[in-house]
Amino acid sequence: MFCVSASLLRTLDVGYNLLSRKLPKSLQHCSSLIFRNVDNKNDGLVEARRLFNQNQTSSLDISTCLMSEARQVFDQMPVRDVVSWNTMPMGLKKTRDNTESVLRLFLDMRRSSISGLNPDELTIPAVIDGAAVSGSAFVRVLVLQIHALAVRLGLTSSVYTGSALLRGYTSLRDPRGLERVFEEILVKDVVSWNVLIMGYMKLGFVEDGERAFGEMPERNIVTWHTMLIGYVNNVEMSKARDFFDKMSQRNVFSWTVMINSYVQRTEFKVALLLFREMLYRRFLWGRQMHSMITKRGMDCDVVLSTSLVDMYAKSGDITGASRVFKSMLVKNPASWNSMIGGFARHGLGVEALEEFERMVQCGYKPDQVTFINLLSACAHAGLVEEGEKQFMLMGRFGISAEKEHYACMVDLLARAGQLDKAERLIKGMPFEPDFVIWGALLGACGLHSCLELGEVAAKGISRLRREYPAAYDVLCRVHGEKRDWTSVMELRRLMRKTKAKKQDASSWIE
Repeated sequence: MFCVSASLLRTLDVGYNLLSRKLPKSLQHCSSLIFRNVDNKNDGLVEARRLFNQNQTSSLDISTCLMSEARQVFDQMPVRDVVSWNTMPMGLKKTRDNTESVLRLFLDMRRSSISGLNPDELTIPAVIDGAAVSGSAFVRVLVLQIHALAVRLGLTSSVYTGSALLRGYTSLRDPRGLERVFEEILVKDVVSWNVLIMGYMKLGFVEDGERAFGEMPERNIVTWHTMLIGYVNNVEMSKARDFFDKMSQRNVFSWTVMINSYVQRTEFKVALLLFREMLYRRFLWGRQMHSMITKRGMDCDVVLSTSLVDMYAKSGDITGASRVFKSMLVKNPASWNSMIGGFARHGLGVEALEEFERMVQCGYKPDQVTFINLLSACAHAGLVEEGEKQFMLMGRFGISAEKEHYACMVDLLARAGQLDKAERLIKGMPFEPDFVIWGALLGACGLHSCLELGEVAAKGISRLRREYPAAYDVLCRVHGEKRDWTSVMELRRLMRKTKAKKQDASSWIE
């Protein structure tokens, strides 16, 4: 065995291409040498090891695009487990015209279920995604049958299975099936929401996609891009542009989608203007303006210099912002706020606090915006004690805490897991908590699986926005983590009721 391993290392040294049959065959040979040294009485152990090795070899062949070799290993396996059956459809996803092969594999597996082998939550995604690559009309029968099987085996509540079925019904252009599968997923994550939105947009149901986007408890960059692409593909260019302008985070992909969409519609002037805007937003404009201000001797203007600090910080260049700020001969509270806010935006809590100390030492009086930036910086950096200290310090400067300051403090304490403190702070506020405060507490309760306080926050949200579904979703996630499925089903029932009322009103779309 060691000779074979040494030979394999020499192969690496001379730079042989390992995307060949040498590595899988060598692994098989190594395993055969191991098996010879195992006591023949341990037949079960030998069989288990052989099965594990064959699964690994098949998976390695697939990862190196050796599908025929992987299929050969699979066909020669005397015993197969669920991992064996899951591996082949996942590999067939990389090829086309494979619907028949995927179906044959799936039917063979079902015949093997007589011996107690059943699909798991990874089998169904592998089969559906593998078959859907071809786009064949035969996929309809496959998706419907697999959905029925998943229901019978109790797999539809899984996010993995549910997301695959969502993709399957999207390929069938079946919006009702799409919605039915989504409702069957007990604890939805951001991926399942994204797949639902993608399905709606692909089917042309733009308003349903907007509704799902509005109901999502949390979003990521994929969510925003899915909506943007959906608008473009449905020729909703005015909505696409409005949505693009409202995006808090844009990257090269989002800019490219918008520019390319205008080019395809021969709106070259708009595309060029958008391209120029992208360049301006990506430092060129800011640096050119900075250069012009310096050349014309305008860098003594406190307003212009403060704008440069803000521009560099928001563009992601906190070093450039700090350089401009330090070069300012004259500063005002707005200048300090821009610098402290820049540090807060970049998660540099310590630097924000140090800048605040210098601000006070230089004789500048902080204002409400200063403390919002400070508390936000502490929240993002996890500086609980410093955040509490700054919150108590506000009175010394004659500043009364507003809802924004309390929201930052609730977020700070809740993120750190100090939910009891956050609750006491809310109860001691001189005004009723608003949607932002309850939302910060609810999100932290979901993060830390605090069911009791999460229900309090959810009730607070429902009093302000009765139809808001994110509260139910967080509670469902917490109940699901505690495996309280009865409560999950009850919450889902209430959520469907609430959503139906909201759908009838359609006020937010109008």
